[in-house]
Amino acid sequence: MIKVGIIGATGYAGGELVRILTGHKDAEIKWYGSRSYIDKKYADVYQNMFQIVDAVCMDDNMEELADQVDVIFTATPQGLCASLVNEEILSKTKIIDLSADFRLKDVNIYEEWYKIEHKAPQFIEEAVYGLCEVNREDIKEARLVANPGCYTTCSILTAYPLAKEGLIDMDTLIIDAKSGTSGAGRGAKLPNLYCEVNENIKAYGVATHRHTPEIEGQLGYAAGRQVTLNFTPHLVPMNRGILATEYAKLTKNVSWDDVKAVYDKYYKEEKFVRVLEKDVCPETKWVEGSNYVDIGFKIDPRTGRIIMMGAIDNLVKGAAGQAVQNMNLMFGLKESEGLELVPMFP
Repeated sequence: MIKVGIIGATGYAGGELVRILTGHKDAEIKWYGSRSYIDKKYADVYQNMFQIVDAVCMDDNMEELADQVDVIFTATPQGLCASLVNEEILSKTKIIDLSADFRLKDVNIYEEWYKIEHKAPQFIEEAVYGLCEVNREDIKEARLVANPGCYTTCSILTAYPLAKEGLIDMDTLIIDAKSGTSGAGRGAKLPNLYCEVNENIKAYGVATHRHTPEIEGQLGYAAGRQVTLNFTPHLVPMNRGILATEYAKLTKNVSWDDVKAVYDKYYKEEKFVRVLEKDVCPETKWVEGSNYVDIGFKIDPRTGRIIMMGAIDNLVKGAAGQAVQNMNLMFGLKESEGLELVPMFP
């Protein structure tokens, strides 16, 4: 039985980790860390866990926690994991960080986009980017995994095969993405109040969103060259879900079957990536509560472009589910253990 500690257990991603791991046959949560709710019963914070979780919330003492568990999930704001981790801790336990602290390989880019000093640059090179469908073998050997962001998971997986095969002109790639409000976290913020969000849709972080260099970096690895793209996120009045619509110029004339064959080359054996039938567009409601990524595409012969579409649940495949998928790989378990969650509808 894998002993698990969670720092940030009362945020939305942390709560989703608890929900998933409660049903994981090979894992047991030993530490529900939450600086905001120390000594408060976890089930008093999340009433859905009444008579399921009896534990109380603890602090974020990573050094003490490392002596008690096999893996630590840090579902915390940027900067916290980097400020806590050290070599002694990593010699005792594995860490899966759900923040952006170790996703970018250039510390200068991290500090430029996140506006904070990186406290542990010595571990950046070692950290493995935890996109399981791309870096599976490296994840298996890792002791520090950088769990990808929600927008990035959807955006990267949607375009990855075509970028890898050189089928799209990367200089023309534009990503338009929309997310439910849980992606902004559980903290009280004026722009996320019901009256601000309901009956509204708005772009934010235009040309400045922090996930941009992460998407550029990973698709750059796929394409074998530096990538610069436009990424525009939008907030929509729903709890969960991300839909990414991506546009790019094709580099050659191809049919739907040609493109489908490229997607199948990379994803046919992937449990959690579902490439949809012709003329079927992904919808967030068909992945809600699950670890699936639904991908569809449409070729526009009039413009010579392809429109790629992807949908995920931002809290599952975009955060906690992917983190558990990484844990399963790191400990040699069945990759889908605890994650065979049928999407919820309605």
